[in-house]
Amino acid sequence: MSTKDKTEAEEGTEKGGKKKLVLILAVLLVAAAGGAWFFLFAGSGEAEAAAEPEHGGYVALAPIAVNLAGGGYLKVGITLEITVDAAGGGHGGPAVDGAKAYDQIISTFSQAAPADVTGARDALKAALEEKIIAAYTEHEVPMVMGIYYTEYVTQ
Repeated sequence: MSTKDKTEAEEGTEKGGKKKLVLILAVLLVAAAGGAWFFLFAGSGEAEAAAEPEHGGYVALAPIAVNLAGGGYLKVGITLEITVDAAGGGHGGPAVDGAKAYDQIISTFSQAAPADVTGARDALKAALEEKIIAAYTEHEVPMVMGIYYTEYVTQ
């Protein structure tokens, strides 16, 4: 074999070796990216499901009468569905007090017209529930997870 043939054979081996190296690096890069995606994003669904607040009991509030914007009044009573965190972890600790809820009831219904109170009852309840949950959320930990009407009388 001549030196020219040996040089061409060595170049062919080097080119083939570089191609294998590039191919192996590409496969490793794709595998690393897939593993990183799995560990960073695949477990987030479990964390969100675990963040769902756990039921801790109910706190009934005394009914309150609110003057409506267009005349008349609404007597409304609600019960707060509280979380375990608000119930003191189920160990008889301090429960939420109703001051913030009463404030939200007054601010929500005192701006409503009598027609809204009778016709848009569910929409007003959804708005009130959102406001109360926001008012009782401390350090991104909700203390209230829902509200229920116990009395709803208009005049």
